[in-house]
Amino acid sequence: MTYFRFTSASPESRLPKTKMEEANDGSSPTNGGGDTAPESVPAPAVSPATEEPLNETKRKIDVLLKAVGDTAIMKNRKWTIERTRTVQGLMDFIKKYLKMEASEQMFIYINQSFAPSPDQEVGVLYECFGSDGKLVLHYCKSQAWG
Repeated sequence: MTYFRFTSASPESRLPKTKMEEANDGSSPTNGGGDTAPESVPAPAVSPATEEPLNETKRKIDVLLKAVGDTAIMKNRKWTIERTRTVQGLMDFIKKYLKMEASEQMFIYINQSFAPSPDQEVGVLYECFGSDGKLVLHYCKSQAWG
């Protein structure tokens, strides 16, 4: 039977100790004072072939691009891009993909509410506003929100 022990000011209100607690509290002469460190549990062996490269999965994120208004819709809406890419770099990519002129305006919105700064990195936006393993961005030619 397991007992829960609550700490209080009076010793009378304490519940009885379990056998495990009695063995580890240092009152036993075989324990040697209770100053022994707990045994370390060895880590499970993992072969290098099954291990994923952590830095590779963290360098790229999934971005879902959705068109708003009269803006052309991209055939491929889901893209995997590097975290260090800026919003301006993403806007330039969308303009090039949609064959827009460099003089045309492009707006990108997060959560259909605000436009991030052009020098903001996409990785930071993903950490703050990403959900379900992806970052959803809305793009349009004219100002729609915010």
